[in-house]
Amino acid sequence: MKILVLGGTRFFGVHLVNTLLLQGHEVAVATRGNAKPRFIAPVEEIRVDRIREESMRAAFSGREFDVVYDDLAYCSNDVKTALETVRCRRYIMVSSISVYELKENTRETDYDPYQETLIWGGRSAFDYGTGKRQAEAALVQAFPKQESVMVRFPVVLGRDDYTERLRFYAAHTAKGIAMQVENENCPVSFVSAEECGRFLAFLADSSLEDPVNAAASGTITVGEIIRYLEEKTGKKAVLSPDGEEAPYNGFPGFSINTEKAEGAGYHFSGLDTWIYRLLDFYGEMEG
Repeated sequence: MKILVLGGTRFFGVHLVNTLLLQGHEVAVATRGNAKPRFIAPVEEIRVDRIREESMRAAFSGREFDVVYDDLAYCSNDVKTALETVRCRRYIMVSSISVYELKENTRETDYDPYQETLIWGGRSAFDYGTGKRQAEAALVQAFPKQESVMVRFPVVLGRDDYTERLRFYAAHTAKGIAMQVENENCPVSFVSAEECGRFLAFLADSSLEDPVNAAASGTITVGEIIRYLEEKTGKKAVLSPDGEEAPYNGFPGFSINTEKAEGAGYHFSGLDTWIYRLLDFYGEMEG
């Protein structure tokens, strides 16, 4: 298939592109050119400013793709710009669990973008969660005939995580830097960057439509992360209300239901099969 990835030059986007290449697809990557990843095979690189309609029209006029992955849809205007300038059979948008009021066993039906009041606006008009809700609303309400799926990921983890939020805990534990942790005993869902790439690639040939959750099976608490790092580094974490605010503060205890994706034939890895290896990696970096 001819596939376009809007984004795709860092983190889980690189894993997506490499998985698509392994599957034999013809892949084009649209980017401003700031990041220079090494993919496993040649891709077509299209220089474009994603948020400027005139740039998108110039880049994609007269072109059509079987599948478009939009890793960069952060607001309603982003979706409008993409679907009014790029022709495709299937549009796969990266969304987020930030659209939900999170709880245990959070399901796709807990947020319905068809019921959202659609507001057209750019990225600066919304906070992250509101922007993702508006992006979903724009897709289903303004482009109802477009074959599409919206993938709701939780926090994505991996060795190439440029946010370094999980590394924060390893560094502070190893160096004895005080942390302010508000939700030590709350379970949290995660997904690996590698699995994001695999699942997104799976969706190219899937019949799944509308919102779909994607997350590793199982949860872990921040307290369990800290205690594992204490054992790994041999250091005692310093928890203090006066410490640096920890990255996952504000998360309630929650889990993500993935029955919809699994019913379509995709089975997610268990969180415990990879997160401790990732913590080992960060612990060794800081230990």
